[in-house]
Amino acid sequence: MARRQQCNFFLLRYVPDTVKNEFVNVGLVLLAENGSSEVRFTRDWSRVRCLDAHADTELLDSLESELRDPLRAGDDRDSMLKRIQDSFSNAVQPSEAKACLAESPAKEADELARLYLERPRRRGTRELSSRQMIRRTMQEEFERAGVWDLLGKEIKASKYTHSGDPLRIDFGYSPNEIVKLCHAVALSSDVNAAKVLAFSFPQLAHGIQRVEKKRAELTAVVENDLDRSDEAINFAWQTLEQQQIRVMPLAGMRQYAETLPGK
Repeated sequence: MARRQQCNFFLLRYVPDTVKNEFVNVGLVLLAENGSSEVRFTRDWSRVRCLDAHADTELLDSLESELRDPLRAGDDRDSMLKRIQDSFSNAVQPSEAKACLAESPAKEADELARLYLERPRRRGTRELSSRQMIRRTMQEEFERAGVWDLLGKEIKASKYTHSGDPLRIDFGYSPNEIVKLCHAVALSSDVNAAKVLAFSFPQLAHGIQRVEKKRAELTAVVENDLDRSDEAINFAWQTLEQQQIRVMPLAGMRQYAETLPGK
């Protein structure tokens, strides 16, 4: 077993208003007894923007490289903190140092960064990520087929239904007398999204017929290899099909994109 080293670490906190003293952890510095150092910074600046909508995140992000090289060259903690003070005044502040033991300073810094710098994972985040994954793959296939610029994006249902309708359909195009729409739906994690889409589509189709004088077709793009024996998934699938919404696994996206005109 590798010998565990005595290390000290401290956090770098973004404090836009020193009177309120509200802060977000943006960085972490770990100093090991052998003289090595590790610097980690957040890769998600959304919490900083929530605290300060006008935060210069590019400048904050650049601080990582500005600190890493001098630390590895042997600069001590005081010199580094002076560098931060010169650049950010009191907007970036160090926390109190804490001790820890680590077999690998680099791995320990990674773990500490995960604990202190990353946004806590929640079920809603996982559900959102599943839909985002589907949507991102849809975009990639449209781009691969050379039709991305032909598509409408984030199509507001309120244009065709009622003022205040929050639904937005991911993509759509109208090659002729048909408006073809497609929307990412994560059936494995959000059955209710399928119910909302199934409830909304008849009104949406009626509105498109009224406004555009065209027939609407909607394809719900879902995860691959869904277990249709799962009652919730099967219910969602059937609910969509009952409203004449085509349900297509993500694996069919390449062929779907290739059928679009204008390539």
